[in-house]
Amino acid sequence: MDWTDHHCRYFMRKLSKHALLYTEMVTTGALLHGDRERFLRHDETEHPLALQLGGSTAADLAACSRLAEEAGYDEVNLNVGCPSDRVQNNMIGACLMAHPELVADCVKAMRDAVGIPVTVKHRIGINGRDSYAELCDFVGKVQEAGCQSFTVHARIAILEGLSPKENRDIPPLRYDVVAQLKSDFPDLEIVLNGGIKTLEQCSEHLQAFDGVMLGREAYHNPYLLAHVDQQLFGSTAPVISRYDSLESMRPYIAAHIASGGNMHHVTRHMLGLGLGFPGARRFRQLLSVDIHKAGNPMLLLDQAAAFLQGH
Repeated sequence: MDWTDHHCRYFMRKLSKHALLYTEMVTTGALLHGDRERFLRHDETEHPLALQLGGSTAADLAACSRLAEEAGYDEVNLNVGCPSDRVQNNMIGACLMAHPELVADCVKAMRDAVGIPVTVKHRIGINGRDSYAELCDFVGKVQEAGCQSFTVHARIAILEGLSPKENRDIPPLRYDVVAQLKSDFPDLEIVLNGGIKTLEQCSEHLQAFDGVMLGREAYHNPYLLAHVDQQLFGSTAPVISRYDSLESMRPYIAAHIASGGNMHHVTRHMLGLGLGFPGARRFRQLLSVDIHKAGNPMLLLDQAAAFLQGH
């Protein structure tokens, strides 16, 4: 949430043409009663693209799924993994793992409403409901409702006592549990998520799983995605350079500024391009600090691009 907005996804699509991109989690209330255009907005170049929903009322999720399909999304995903207090209080996210029948009802309503795939992202458990038998009960009931694809964050969520940030790091990763799940549900698409940082790890996990999801690593080190098409999808297209990926964003940034937007809305998602080479710190400073006092932001973009020459 607040990270993979449409600016971020537009940039990431410059790096990989084939990876499936997800929106930030959007609550059903925000879509039905808020700024619908803002949350559904996307550029045609972002496809393949999934809308990620947070909610627990079957009728609302069905209505939002229809909105997603009408807006042209390729998939709608129900988040049953977010550990935030804010969403727990509204019966959204990981707390729903304690209610597999409710999740199944929601998934059935969503599937009945649309023709695009309905998928579920979840944890391997939550505190108080973290046995393997309970995980299988959850997956089994949701599968019976028609879901064929599960993205599994290989950690439990501890809903009392840990912050959302701590829940992304402290509970141990249990890839073995997800591997057992794939073994016991061989006909399901099981996508592994959690702690994956390199494409070498992706390739290794793809020996056992149907897919891998990159979260924080894809955001903080986005240039990793520049090699995804060649290494994981078999593309023979040349790898885009860091410099060319920034330059390819120039028309988009100029149009955003011309429409009254702030360049920082876009470039805040590009800071990770400046990772691991000489001048990287100054590159990030230009686009995160200096940008707020720049009289000519496009000139500042040129200065930042100079640090990427040859990379």
